[in-house]
Amino acid sequence: MGATVFFGCTFVAFGPAFSLFLLTVAGDPLRVIILVAGAFFWLVSLLLASVIWFISVHLSNREDSRLQYGLLVFGAAVSVLLQEAFRFAYFKLLKKADEGLATLSEDGQSPISLKQMAYVSGLSFGIISGVFSVINILADSIGPGIVGIHGDSPYYFITSAFLTMAVVFLHTFWGVIFFDACERRRYWALALVVASHLVTSGLTFLNPWYQASLIPIYIITISMGVWAFFTAGGSLHNVLACLSCKQEEDNRVMVYSALQVPIED
Repeated sequence: MGATVFFGCTFVAFGPAFSLFLLTVAGDPLRVIILVAGAFFWLVSLLLASVIWFISVHLSNREDSRLQYGLLVFGAAVSVLLQEAFRFAYFKLLKKADEGLATLSEDGQSPISLKQMAYVSGLSFGIISGVFSVINILADSIGPGIVGIHGDSPYYFITSAFLTMAVVFLHTFWGVIFFDACERRRYWALALVVASHLVTSGLTFLNPWYQASLIPIYIITISMGVWAFFTAGGSLHNVLACLSCKQEEDNRVMVYSALQVPIED
């Protein structure tokens, strides 16, 4: 039973992310490098947030449970702000790298677009965030023990898996929206990304009241997904064409050169 729960929750949490990695990232070495570097940036933000929370806990009264809970909420908020700060720093780094790649290329164009870098960096933030948020839960799912035997919710593991999947998608969508907002200087979009990240993190404190946390988080995920889709250049026409499975005919006319091939001797 423990192995079934472990593999089931693992596939739920990381199955979509692994598929995206294989289909859109793994075949391009440059995208793989961006993915790994993005994970490193997220880890640095986590390290700084952990240090701040650790110091605040040791400087406070550990016997005050309400104070410790408040410090936990404070640590989550600081972690979110640091993640978004390092996302901005990563945008600046990739922007410089994009200019350098364009300079080195023969045609003067970068081999990867800013939107592609935004997607890959967002996916890297999501994957590493999901790994650190659910790895201990997956380790406990193997056993021994049974969740819910003392009256607790038996849906702890599966809910954590679906929450992790939502967080992976959210970071991917936030990356696309964030990079586009930085490029176009849309500060209101940046504020909405940070605010939605704070709200998502705050909703997790409602657990184990899973209906109050998981449903709003998935509403935010769907909303951000739609926003990121149109930000990346998507349209309703593309969606309808994809659902109809019809390939549009190419109405363009190819004009051949009037020059004749020289006669071989």
